[in-house]
Amino acid sequence: MAADDDEYVYDEATGDWRPASELKAEAAKASEVRDASGNVLADGDSVVLVKDLKVKGAGQTLKQGTVIRSIRLTDNPEEIDCRYDAIKGLVLRTEFVRKR
Repeated sequence: MAADDDEYVYDEATGDWRPASELKAEAAKASEVRDASGNVLADGDSVVLVKDLKVKGAGQTLKQGTVIRSIRLTDNPEEIDCRYDAIKGLVLRTEFVRKR
């Protein structure tokens, strides 16, 4: 619940005045990046591919079970940035990975 000294902000979506701390908590939860199993991902995590993926422009296929180390989160919660062998600038969708 909101504290007595909490600032209130007008929420245009609901048309109500809501505590700023409540809106901040909702925004933080919405920005969480989750893998195919629903686990929260963070920078530096290792992930495993859950299906075979053809890499455009590389002429290579990443096989199911391939481990990708040291991922980086992007502005888009549905994508992660990573590096694998000779493929630089590899961007994977979170629906195709599972936290290791």
